[in-house]
Amino acid sequence: MKPTDFAYCLSNFLTTYLAGQRNLSLNTIQSYCDTFSLLLRYFSDSKNILPEKISITTISKESVEEFLLWLESERGYGISSRNQRLAAIHAFFRYLQCEKPEYMLSCQRIISIPLKKAPKKPPAYLSDDEMGKLLSMPDMQTEQGRRDATMLSLLYDSGARVQELADLTPRNLRLEEPFYITLTPVKAEKHGTSL
Repeated sequence: MKPTDFAYCLSNFLTTYLAGQRNLSLNTIQSYCDTFSLLLRYFSDSKNILPEKISITTISKESVEEFLLWLESERGYGISSRNQRLAAIHAFFRYLQCEKPEYMLSCQRIISIPLKKAPKKPPAYLSDDEMGKLLSMPDMQTEQGRRDATMLSLLYDSGARVQELADLTPRNLRLEEPFYITLTPVKAEKHGTSL
């Protein structure tokens, strides 16, 4: 049996491109493999198309949208997991449009599928009573208790992050009127690169 164009491109994407050119971790590559295993299972179970029969033209924007719906309704995926699978599909079709420019329009249609927005949860906060209880917990008769009460009050009044509090030095504090503190923003860490 002759390999399909999809089989050839997907194999190169997963084995050569992600590891060799993108230098992605094994866990990330495994996540991409899992995405395409699910996609192949979807085509086999829901569309009666065996993996060896799938070609690049088999996969359309509509079929990817149906796959995403299948993940949510049949597999119980949440929005975050669904978006993670879509991000892997986007990465493959970005790669594919360069490898097979004749499919560029189809690739761009798939890439245009937006990530699903998750409902934003309101931030959790303490009530006035809860905050009062928290601030009254340190033992004000001890030096350590006064230190803890000062740190809790400073965090509450300034909205500082714990790391910003830990980074304070005496020169960051003005203890005369007008009182103020200077916080050093915490630098965001990079947690990987999106494709």
